[in-house]
Order: sequence, then structure tokens, then C-alpha cells
Amino acid sequence: MALIDTQEAARRLARAIASDLSLYNEEKITTGIQNDTLFAEIDEEIEEGRALFKSRVSPELYSHQFYERALVDVLIRSKGHIKSEIW
Repeated sequence: MALIDTQEAARRLARAIASDLSLYNEEKITTGIQNDTLFAEIDEEIEEGRALFKSRVSPELYSHQFYERALVDVLIRSKGHIKSEIW
């Protein structure tokens, strides 16, 4: 399989991985946001997603941090309705 070599495709992949993390780990994410332990709660899942992303995109695109941005957008920004002291 060829590596992804366009920014748009890399962004889509990053968001798809982050969306899957959100879908399959909703309880952990909610608990993590409520207790300000989000990244500790789903560290293993985040790293697994990062490894998948890195294996699918060109090294030049990996360095653009699309995956990290997708994590913020999908796992944090979209969960603003969850009560937490962090916001």
C-alpha cells in the first residue's frame, strides 16, 4: 500500500483515527475530561492510533502534526459539553 502523500488525505486519516478513538472509548474520555486525566486514561489507544497514522503517511506529512490536531479537535473540542473544572 502506498503512503499517503497529500495533506488533505493525511488530515482525513488523522480525523478518522481520532473519531474511532472517540467512538470506542467514550466512557474513558468522559471520565478523563471530568477528572483532567484524559491523556492518562487513553494513552495506550492514542499511541496505537499514532503508530497507525505514522505507518500510513509519508514522513514529511507525519511531521506536520495532523494527528495531534485531530486529537484536540475530536477528543477535546467536541466534548465541551462534558462538565469539567478544566473549562
